[in-house]
Amino acid sequence: MSRINILLSKRGSRKLLVPFFTAGFPDRQTTRELVLGAVDAGADMVELGFPFSDPLADGPSIQFSSQIALSKGASLAGTLSLVSDLRKETEIPLLLMGYVNPILAFGIEKFCAQAAKAGVDGLIFPDLPVDEAGELQAHSARNGLSLTFLASPTTSSERLKLIDRHSTDFVYAVTVAGVTGARKLFDTTTDTYLKGLRRQLKKPFVAGFGVSTPETAAHLASFSDGVVIGSALVEIIRRSPSRDKQVVAVAEFLKSIRKALI
Repeated sequence: MSRINILLSKRGSRKLLVPFFTAGFPDRQTTRELVLGAVDAGADMVELGFPFSDPLADGPSIQFSSQIALSKGASLAGTLSLVSDLRKETEIPLLLMGYVNPILAFGIEKFCAQAAKAGVDGLIFPDLPVDEAGELQAHSARNGLSLTFLASPTTSSERLKLIDRHSTDFVYAVTVAGVTGARKLFDTTTDTYLKGLRRQLKKPFVAGFGVSTPETAAHLASFSDGVVIGSALVEIIRRSPSRDKQVVAVAEFLKSIRKALI
């Protein structure tokens, strides 16, 4: 069984806490420490975003983090190297999230093989439609990589079935028809949408895009199997003046989210 399989089979009623960090933001070493701090804070899986110059699904915070990471030399190969380093210290499931263009430039077959060798557990591509993912699915499966597709409030019932069937272990539910970014409130249309996913999906699903407080996390988790948090973490990092304070502030915030989810 994969790390993700083991996590999902043993979690019981536990809601999943999935922080997102941009690999190389604010720098490579701090990313490493942020991930390890998140593990200690109760994270269940970690998404590592590999920076890209044109992140179309990301709002200002994640775009900023990608720009900083790229300016400091972050790359897809560097992200895989970071995963290799993390694997020496943690067995938490690690998923790479990013855009297809860098993978095409790297080579799909080569990328999947090297990702698996580095210790990557899964892949998420916001700009990859499920019906155009055949080659990536084949190489991911060959290398034991989990592939997660995204559902959104505008996804049709027929397409949801396709996403559910082709997602290896779980589905990523985008909570809004827009880009990433922390939000204070979600309206009843989001609740209705997530309730509909619960009825239609056979696989577990996590909700992302907008989680910013323990209250919003608990609210979304009441309709889903867990939450993904990214933009709020970027803003905490930006507000903290030093590496040590960044790691501590993020860990404390994640502890408050973990407590709200239990």
